[in-house]
Amino acid sequence: MEHKVKQDNKPSTNQNNKRPQIERERGAQQRLKTAAAKTAAQISQASQIKTTQAKPARAPKVMPRDVVGKPLPKLPQLSLEQIQSLQKRIEFPETLPVSQEKDAICELIAKHQVVIICGETGSGKTTQLPKMCLSLGRGIGAGGRGLIGHTQPRRLAATSTAKRIAEELRSELGQIVGYKIRFADKLQKGASVKLMTDGILLAETQTDRLLRQYDTIIIDEAHERSLNIDFLLGYLKEILPKRPDLKIIITSATIDANRFAEHFSVNGKPAPIINVTGRTYPVEVRYRPIQATESDKERDLYDGIVDAVDELAREGSGDVLVFLPGEREIREAAEHLRKHHPAHTEILPLFARLSPTEQERIFKRSNARRIVLATNVAETSLTVPGIRYVVDAGLARVKRYSYRQKVEQLQIEPIAKAAANQRAGRCGRVAAGVCIRLYDEQDFANRDDFTDPEILRSSLANVILRMKALGLTQIEQFPFVQAPPAKAISDGYHLLQELGAVDAQNNLTDIGRALAKLPIDPRVSRMILAARDMGALREVLIIAAALSVQDVRDRPQEARQQADAAHVKFADPQSEFLSYLKIWRWFEDAVAHKKSNRQLQELCRANFLNHLRLREWRDVHSQLRTQVLEQGWRENEIEPTYEQLHCALLTGLLGNVGFKNEAKPLPNATAQQQAQQVKLGQRAQFYTGARGIQFYLWPGSSVSKKNASWVMAGELVETSRLFARTIAKIEVKWLEQIAPHLLNKTYSEPRWRKKSGQVQADERATLYGLVVYSARPVSYARINPAEAREIFIRDGVAQHEIEGRFPFIAHNTQLINQIEKLEHKSRRQDVLVDDELIVAFYDSVIPKHICDTRALQKWHDTLIKTEPKKLYLSREELMRHEAAGVTTEVFPKAMNIGGVDCALTYHFEPGSHRDGVTLAVPMTVLNFVSPTQVEWLVAGMIKEKVQALLKSLPQKLRRHCVPLPEFTQEFVDWANAERKTGQVPLMDALIEYVRLKTMQQLKTSDFKLETLSPHSFMNFKLLDEYGRQIEMSRNLNLLRQHFGNQARASFQNTVQDNLQQVKQQIQQAKASDDKPLGTQANSVSTVQNSKIVTWNFGQLPELMNLQKGKQILFGYPALQDMDTHCELTVWDDEVQARSVHAKGILRLVRIALKENLKHLEKNIPDATQIGMLYVGLTGGTLEQVKTDILTVSLRRACQLDDAKHQPIDDASFNAMIANAKTRLGLIVQEVGRLVLQLLSEWQNAQKKLNGIKIHANQHKDISEQIAQLTQKGFIEQTAYAQLSHYPRYFKAMVMRCDKLKSGIERDTQLMRDMLPLMLNWQREYNAQRTQGEHSVDARLMEFRWLLEELRVGLFAQELRTPMPVSIKRLYKVWEAMAR
Repeated sequence: MEHKVKQDNKPSTNQNNKRPQIERERGAQQRLKTAAAKTAAQISQASQIKTTQAKPARAPKVMPRDVVGKPLPKLPQLSLEQIQSLQKRIEFPETLPVSQEKDAICELIAKHQVVIICGETGSGKTTQLPKMCLSLGRGIGAGGRGLIGHTQPRRLAATSTAKRIAEELRSELGQIVGYKIRFADKLQKGASVKLMTDGILLAETQTDRLLRQYDTIIIDEAHERSLNIDFLLGYLKEILPKRPDLKIIITSATIDANRFAEHFSVNGKPAPIINVTGRTYPVEVRYRPIQATESDKERDLYDGIVDAVDELAREGSGDVLVFLPGEREIREAAEHLRKHHPAHTEILPLFARLSPTEQERIFKRSNARRIVLATNVAETSLTVPGIRYVVDAGLARVKRYSYRQKVEQLQIEPIAKAAANQRAGRCGRVAAGVCIRLYDEQDFANRDDFTDPEILRSSLANVILRMKALGLTQIEQFPFVQAPPAKAISDGYHLLQELGAVDAQNNLTDIGRALAKLPIDPRVSRMILAARDMGALREVLIIAAALSVQDVRDRPQEARQQADAAHVKFADPQSEFLSYLKIWRWFEDAVAHKKSNRQLQELCRANFLNHLRLREWRDVHSQLRTQVLEQGWRENEIEPTYEQLHCALLTGLLGNVGFKNEAKPLPNATAQQQAQQVKLGQRAQFYTGARGIQFYLWPGSSVSKKNASWVMAGELVETSRLFARTIAKIEVKWLEQIAPHLLNKTYSEPRWRKKSGQVQADERATLYGLVVYSARPVSYARINPAEAREIFIRDGVAQHEIEGRFPFIAHNTQLINQIEKLEHKSRRQDVLVDDELIVAFYDSVIPKHICDTRALQKWHDTLIKTEPKKLYLSREELMRHEAAGVTTEVFPKAMNIGGVDCALTYHFEPGSHRDGVTLAVPMTVLNFVSPTQVEWLVAGMIKEKVQALLKSLPQKLRRHCVPLPEFTQEFVDWANAERKTGQVPLMDALIEYVRLKTMQQLKTSDFKLETLSPHSFMNFKLLDEYGRQIEMSRNLNLLRQHFGNQARASFQNTVQDNLQQVKQQIQQAKASDDKPLGTQANSVSTVQNSKIVTWNFGQLPELMNLQKGKQILFGYPALQDMDTHCELTVWDDEVQARSVHAKGILRLVRIALKENLKHLEKNIPDATQIGMLYVGLTGGTLEQVKTDILTVSLRRACQLDDAKHQPIDDASFNAMIANAKTRLGLIVQEVGRLVLQLLSEWQNAQKKLNGIKIHANQHKDISEQIAQLTQKGFIEQTAYAQLSHYPRYFKAMVMRCDKLKSGIERDTQLMRDMLPLMLNWQREYNAQRTQGEHSVDARLMEFRWLLEELRVGLFAQELRTPMPVSIKRLYKVWEAMAR
């Protein structure tokens, strides 16, 4: 129910100002008489009550106690004279509107438990309501049962209001009216009215649950809706049914009356509301926006203040109250005003942290005009005397809590309408006032009616903690005036869980109960509690007190450098919390040695330390220390370590930790951007904080940023950026020790670890998104036992990757390896059962609780006593079917190379470099490996290779070999029967068989080797003398090219070790006529013997053996040409041995036919012409060309190019000499004519070449071709079969030159098409020649002559070629060679 006191004969505010003074006095006298009568009755009633309470016989035997068990305070016994004396002191100024409504207000207070009073600013409600309660007999001094509690939002307002009421009651401060604020108590025993902050009343609820020391509570300035006020309003509503004698008065100038009335409704009836209208003097509101026009863009707040003060100065005398957001703005505005106004103008600051002396200056009268620069501390309750004008900047610094970032943000925001009206009401108390608002009227109209309650913009952790400690209802059901949002409640619980104050079910823990006993922020309380356990209580109390007050260090704008220099001695590069300890010790020492308070203040000022804040710091510390000592805690005597101290602090700052993000160079940054980044330096580095926020270190921080990877901050403040203040370096491992309950642990990549014998996973722990550690191996069994057991059996037991005494592992592994070898040999993967079946076998046998090696070993040791083979697998269980045909006969374990059994291994993995059959070749026998032998692979794999070769044939040829499987099997059987296997090149044997069976003549080029799979070729693994792999390749020629010389050297070393034995064997062979050396010779390196000039040493063995360790090596003996004689040598390479042996035989032939050769040399036909052409071609001499002709003739006459016709003993040698004598003359004539012909054709080509110099590319190409064909000694070195084609090659050059006359486009295109083939061949040839003359692959030399034939086919088709050639065909041949 709302009671509105409006009298018909009461004029409006303006009319009231015009009422004749006599009428006002007459009405006031009448009201005083009425009030006096009521007061007398109340006093009489109160006297009776007091008298009754004072009687001992009527007193209860046991004094009632409140919820916490504290007895009610004993009331002083007052006489009637004392009560009447107090009543006489009470006077109500008639000029105040609230005095005119005294009777109505007193009537409502007497009839209702809760009253809502709305009065305009300046109506006098703050000072008159306590006196009205006294007049009703409430308050101890007036005969009541308790104090009249009167709350104010700020300490300054509480103290100033108490002084004003005491002055009006003509009593000393504390006698009737006193105050109690933080660190100050001016209240004597027997006092009636107690002014205090709402925080003091809230703290008293912990010891006086029902607030029995009060019989009346006035909540003033309720419109501010601070967190304390909202909680008190809800708390009072809960205790009102238990305290029917308690009166509650809610008052403010701009209150949302209906909301409060509904809050205190009883049985659906809202609390009564009374509106007190009118004020002493009117207030004119003027709007003066700072930037009203385009020309005002350069104006700022301070320009607007200066202009407003000037305007008010023209209005007349009177003090000015300027409202600003904060202390920094006050300092800036004061500086601007001092520069603008004359010296006699007094400029005073007013904010909450002013010293008492400075506060007194505000309330003292002054003859000079005063300009008071105030924060919103002067907005309510606090009345600055003499204020006639107000300048309202329209801004205030509002604290808002970010639920996402978990930080409090002090933001400057526009004030609400209610706050603006409060500010306007501060003037017009001594005369008609003027309020200038530095914004326009439309801006005012668009603003909210009321400021958001603090409960909607603050952390509720402290409120929840107090409520749980007091045993109140859950915060969700608590009767707040305006219920907080769900996310705010959730955030509060999360913070308490972070501190360990509540558990997962949000029940209060022992830590929470301990935190609730400390009347400070829960985070700071948590630090103190942890410090008790970590031996750092003494230091943390000092730091906690410092965090509860404003920073004691001053850093004025005009003296920043001096302040920074003075604060250097307190700085610490590791922690700014240690700076607090240094300042504390400095101040304690200064206090101990001070001579006077003035000198102490001067010393603090010289060091840029605020003496007032230092005193407040000491007071807070004293209070905290007293409280912890009362609980039985003991301070540490030993200095704590850095870790102990900061771990204690970290417990309350877990949400304020951060990890450094190094500034990374900008991608594709310009030079200017790079320079800017370097300039920014450390400022460009930010920290990633909890929940993904980013913050920067405070620029003035003393902590070194270079090594500060992890930091914690005392607070996170958002201004232009989010800054961390009061920071310290920490170790990331501390987070794991302190906050294990907050770590969010995730697990990834569970896998079996053979070494540890268990399934492990990588553990990653994060604290609010910050990675504390990652990739930490932990046992997965305690996390997910079922999955850990599955991995243990699948990857550990089934794969036999466990260590221990497990005989079944060795047995099953050996059995599986045997079956896998069968799969590799047969090249099929359907022999061994699937892994899932093996896993299922172990899963069915091993108990469910076993998931690591230790548990398996313990169970297995017990199992083998009764069932020793329960875990043994059988061959039948592991094989799907029998691998028929996979025998050692067709898949041998070794291949004999040069007398050494080289191991063969089989592997089935298409695409792998090990796929197929691999021959392990020791370095010593590399040159013994026969390409023909390895071309046949092994018996079990040759069928597949032959079938693949037949499939590569063109369809018109392949159709004669169908069906391919039967044809292949018949070929293999024929090859084995004819002993072709391993003795004849596979291609040759297959061509021969196809010719026999189908009468089709195949050529090697018909087979497309490039279509064959890699496993169709033998894989070679080259080993050193210790059995270590050197190289692996399927190209035997490539291995010999790279390692042939090294293999030969290794073989020579073996020969040298057995040289003496070899000589003895040779001598025995010479002495024995019926026992040839045969298989008792040696291999590798040169075996020196006597000089041989004729064949007089019997039969030359095909092989010679050599003992190397336990192995017998074989070598190829040969006669080596030593110019004047021959010597018997042994080689590891059969090709090289044949080449050397052919030259050696040729030397013996020259010696035997010495006289014949002299005669033939003189009778070479056209020798003179040949010599002249030869000199022009090669620069050689006639003697050289004659020697070459005779050498070629001897080779042809003796058929030395064919190894089958080479002599093996003295008889065959003599027969060869006799045969050569009869043919040599004719052959010399034939060779001479061929040489003359090719030289003549060369001369023709050279003439044509000189005529095409204008075509540079063609000229160069033909010149290089001639140089390649006619190298020095080409007549002797070129095989006669190829030498016979030289004239045709030179003719082709002539024809090419002639065709260039009709155009070069076609020639140029053909050169371009042929160039890649020539470059490939030249590159490979050069590479192989570096390994030696005999290292060049025979197929590479064949390709060289194919290139010559390709030139004929491209440039002189008329001359024809002995075989079909084309660029495409040669590309295929090259690809086949590359395999």
